[in-house]
Amino acid sequence: MKRIAVFASGNGSNFQAIINAVKRGELNASITLLVSDKPGAYVIDRAMKEEIPTFVFAAKNYPEKAEYEKEILMHLDKNKIDLIVLAGYMRLVGDTLLQAYAGKIINIHPSLLPSFPGKDAIGQAIEAGVEQTGITIHYVDAGMDTGPVIAQESITLTEEDTRESVQEKIQALEHQLYPKVIQQLLHKAEAFH
Repeated sequence: MKRIAVFASGNGSNFQAIINAVKRGELNASITLLVSDKPGAYVIDRAMKEEIPTFVFAAKNYPEKAEYEKEILMHLDKNKIDLIVLAGYMRLVGDTLLQAYAGKIINIHPSLLPSFPGKDAIGQAIEAGVEQTGITIHYVDAGMDTGPVIAQESITLTEEDTRESVQEKIQALEHQLYPKVIQQLLHKAEAFH
């Protein structure tokens, strides 16, 4: 069974959706590690409840990104991770991890990339007055939300929509699509072995 590590910085609703998909048998994988850069983030409570090992760090305690990424790498290697899944991880991934896990790091972003990369994509979309936004699942590269797109799904914005209602629609879409795409990628990887 393929082993995944989830990286998250916040509430962890996508992390929970992935756990639920595993429990329902829709995702044939083992969530072997949670990595979080925010001590005290709610996602850590979710991991503890499910007895998923965690590595939690504060970037400010390291002189540079390469230092904490080396430590993350140790945990990934120890847990024999096949795929890294970013789920609301609010840091750019550096060379240390990109080189070690080339083509094996994916992210979910709440917009139809290349539109609205970076922080507050939902706010950016509303501000721009677009009729459609959505979600993108993509491979991670050195840029900010610039890696090759794996899957996208859109939602239509209405005049009644608020930031909260758009966020709810986006999250509902994320929670359906992310586990499916992870399953497809792992299945594809199996086929090559």
